[in-house]
Amino acid sequence: MSYSYDDQNIFAKILRGEIPCKKVLETEHSLAFHDIHPQAEVHVLVIPKGPYVTYDHFAAHASEAEIVDFMRAVGDTAKTLGLAPAQAEGGSRILSNAGPDAHQEVPHLHIHIFGGEFLGRMISVPSRRK
Repeated sequence: MSYSYDDQNIFAKILRGEIPCKKVLETEHSLAFHDIHPQAEVHVLVIPKGPYVTYDHFAAHASEAEIVDFMRAVGDTAKTLGLAPAQAEGGSRILSNAGPDAHQEVPHLHIHIFGGEFLGRMISVPSRRK
């Protein structure tokens, strides 16, 4: 897979301050903000500030500092939202789509954090390719 990063994607524009966002958390290497089209009562995205397309791209090319910061940012964001397991009786879900079969809409690594309500089963696959 090619990891050609498009610096005109919406998350790159958010990182440059060209498009506003409702921030939840910001660190040296990560940004968390509310999704503009929430799929649950709580729906926040956590993105690395570096130009990474998918998680495997990030894991292969990010620095140790970026990886640690991003993973902690996901956990700290859940805690900030009151969705960490020790806080949320109902729980939460994290999800990252990678590539067209997973319906990745923005070619910048992002992790969705969902919560605040019953989320149902993890996925529903309407048909499988053969």
